[in-house]
Amino acid sequence: MTESVRRRLVESLATATNAEKALANYMLANLNGVPFETSATLAAKVGVSEPTVGRFCRTLGYARFKDLKEDLRDNIGSQPWLAGDRLKEFRDRSQNGDALARSLELEIAALLRIYELANTKEWARAVKRLATSPQLFVAGFQTERGIAQYFANQLQYLRPGVQLADIAGGNFSEILLSPSKSTCLVIFEARRYSRLNLLLAQEAKKAKIPITLITDAFCDWGRDLADEMFVVPTEFGMFWESTAQMASLGNLLINGIFNELGVAIEGRMNKVSELHGKITGYVGD
Repeated sequence: MTESVRRRLVESLATATNAEKALANYMLANLNGVPFETSATLAAKVGVSEPTVGRFCRTLGYARFKDLKEDLRDNIGSQPWLAGDRLKEFRDRSQNGDALARSLELEIAALLRIYELANTKEWARAVKRLATSPQLFVAGFQTERGIAQYFANQLQYLRPGVQLADIAGGNFSEILLSPSKSTCLVIFEARRYSRLNLLLAQEAKKAKIPITLITDAFCDWGRDLADEMFVVPTEFGMFWESTAQMASLGNLLINGIFNELGVAIEGRMNKVSELHGKITGYVGD
């Protein structure tokens, strides 16, 4: 069963080797795509050997990778989630090797996985902190900077004290010298990982600043540093890995924070919108 496999993978992280941890993280983020893999393709994607996949499956209690996939028989791929004739056609084409159809299938499964994350204890804990912590910093570099800025700008409508992390000063002192009890940090990160984010996370951990990390299935340092690590699928058979689902997860977090804060924030939202109209302006003003 899907939950059984997920539970075994999560529990394995406590004693896993680096290679096993990489496999577990990848599979946790891509359970809905695992039935489409072979031990060879899985090994290639994670960057381990095929025998390592087999040994890892045995530590989970499966004789072979095929048995693990069998335990996922109630996985989303066998459920009637592709409703409607058009989606059914795409699914049929996917099974016949249509690359775009398979990409669509994997992306829909990834979106469902994100909504599953929104029902976890870790999610509830993160939402409460992000709604109430006096200072909230958001970090993202390289190609994830745009997602981080979007998240920070949207959140500024809801609450004060939200700031995009900036390396212009050369030291992140605005974050790392803040009181840990009144500060929290959200990091968006994906391969190839930014040295800045790793260093920031390490120093924030030392400063006892809570970290919420939104990353992909290949991040092998996140669970040692973050208070919550939300793993987002990024592999959909495209030319490049896609971080689009990170933006979707960010939107769900913002929605959760809105619900946590309640209708009292309407006044702030109206004032921020009014300021935006005065300073930047809208079409038609």
